[in-house]
Amino acid sequence: MDRTGTGRICDDLTARQRQVLRLLVQEYVASASPVGSGTLLRQGQMGVSSATVRSELALLEELGYLHQPHTSAGRVPTTKGYRYYIERLMDNVELPAPHRMMIGHQFHQIRLNMDQWLQLTAAVLAHTTRSASVVTAPHAAHSRLKHIQLIATHDTLVLMVLVLQDGSVHQEMLAVDEQVTQDRLSVLTSQINDLFRNMTADEIRDEIAHEPPLVTGWPARVVEWFASRMQEVDLRTVDEIYQAGLANVLEQPEFEDVAAFRRLVDMMEQRQRLEVVLARTLTANGVQIIIGGERPIEEVYDVSLVLSPYGIREKASGVLGVVGPTRMPYAHVVSTVRYVARMMDGLIDEVYGEPSA
Repeated sequence: MDRTGTGRICDDLTARQRQVLRLLVQEYVASASPVGSGTLLRQGQMGVSSATVRSELALLEELGYLHQPHTSAGRVPTTKGYRYYIERLMDNVELPAPHRMMIGHQFHQIRLNMDQWLQLTAAVLAHTTRSASVVTAPHAAHSRLKHIQLIATHDTLVLMVLVLQDGSVHQEMLAVDEQVTQDRLSVLTSQINDLFRNMTADEIRDEIAHEPPLVTGWPARVVEWFASRMQEVDLRTVDEIYQAGLANVLEQPEFEDVAAFRRLVDMMEQRQRLEVVLARTLTANGVQIIIGGERPIEEVYDVSLVLSPYGIREKASGVLGVVGPTRMPYAHVVSTVRYVARMMDGLIDEVYGEPSA
């Protein structure tokens, strides 16, 4: 797993300081309350005095790993503290077998339907982690034509329908300079499908560049529209974004604060901002963890994202992940995201395997 974020860890903590930081993060994640030395002594079986623990807490705060919200309260992890915990202290665990079985069963219950898979992926991530989820539709490295359909809607108007190998459908009206019947359009549809099925936009353009031309007149405009539309799809980095579970996050005590609530909702609703984060993950390897306060979500310091690319990069790939408070059970969330990404790898291979002739 790649746990890399933008914050880097430089301080070399002692074994006792690492133990204190680990216990404090785990206790704070579980309780949502600032953690004091007494709690750590009860939970950690540390074998040292309360004064020693208080001294270590004070030093960790001085080094920037902890923060004390109020002088009379315990301490909470900072972004730097969470980053150290994730990179140096967190256990790399597998998702428990009951969770794996439940997720696998749910995926095998649905048909070979990409839209249903993506909705289910978002729902499973949200339910298993009790957080919000984001899933992007898989983006093909090169779209391939599955089939086209031409439908007569008026004497000189034709509805062009393009279906790609990933199941996405695109359509547009074309005005032609002569009357066309549905019978003629049906013949042309068959010819175009026979000529260009399973081809990419570049392959289609190579074919229609041949002499003598394979298609002439207004039918050539039809083929050019198909090729152009496929090229537009190829240039997009992030397609449709599926979300679920926002209510799970809003139940967390951090978001009782109106300003924190608004920052979270704005990030989830402003597609352009979310796309920046997801597009970076698309080219990454393994699970990526972005903690609130780190680039590119510096201003959303209450929120962390655990994201992973999925799919087969040379065929089609997308991004899935979890959005929650910085106080999240990272080991459990990471294992869930990693497992669901593996499930989607297999499903994408089924859809984007080598097309049959």
